[in-house]
Amino acid sequence: MNLVRTLKRCVATAAVILAAVSLQPSTASAAQAPVVGGTRAAQGEFPWMVRLSMGCGGSLLTQQIVLTAAHCVSGSGNNTSITATAGVVDLRSSSAIKVRSTKVLQAPGYNGKGKDWALIKLAQPINLPTLKIAETTAYNNGTFTVAGWGAAREGGGQQRYLLKAQVPFVSDATCQQAYGSDLVPGEEICAGLPQGGVDTCQGDSGGPMFRRDNAGAWVQVGIVSWGIGCARPNYPGVYTEVSTFAAQIKTAAAGM
Repeated sequence: MNLVRTLKRCVATAAVILAAVSLQPSTASAAQAPVVGGTRAAQGEFPWMVRLSMGCGGSLLTQQIVLTAAHCVSGSGNNTSITATAGVVDLRSSSAIKVRSTKVLQAPGYNGKGKDWALIKLAQPINLPTLKIAETTAYNNGTFTVAGWGAAREGGGQQRYLLKAQVPFVSDATCQQAYGSDLVPGEEICAGLPQGGVDTCQGDSGGPMFRRDNAGAWVQVGIVSWGIGCARPNYPGVYTEVSTFAAQIKTAAAGM
């Protein structure tokens, strides 16, 4: 993994995750906080959002499978060490639903560049709405919503409350001006403001980037993956392009 891609958006797990306490970056990711420039999400606004105990985000692909980033996990196989927290915007809420993992599937061929997706199977279903994934490039444009419990500023700590923000699509050509050959255009999609100020950050890795489809339903188009710093001018966030891997994700989920 090169230098650019170590400046990412996941934080390592502590024995107990404490809201408002800064977590140390993992070797798989690092330096990006929760949603920078965001506002607090309302309870139930994004019911498929999941917080993972290793310090990443995720979304409910099905009621028993979480879609997250490959760099948030350490490989594939049986795994009971991850706790998924769902159903709340406040991580300290007594209403939080907490379910252990049973199995992890990291994207086949993942080597730190591109293919940044993974699935986590839970011990039991969570009775909450799921987030459908984009299966074509039709929605890889416009303005997206991002949400997470990551840092609200570069170098900051995990947030207690779920934050949300909107970021516009950035073309591959513009994104490559910032990242050059580190960007994998066929597998990644970029979003952010040219002046910076709004972005995902440390602790947001694995969380969804989504928008409304033509029927008004939410659809996931990206997975928080990497970038340089948080919300810096001319350095947009880089997200796994979900439509590229949709068929593979669905087949993998069906086989877990």
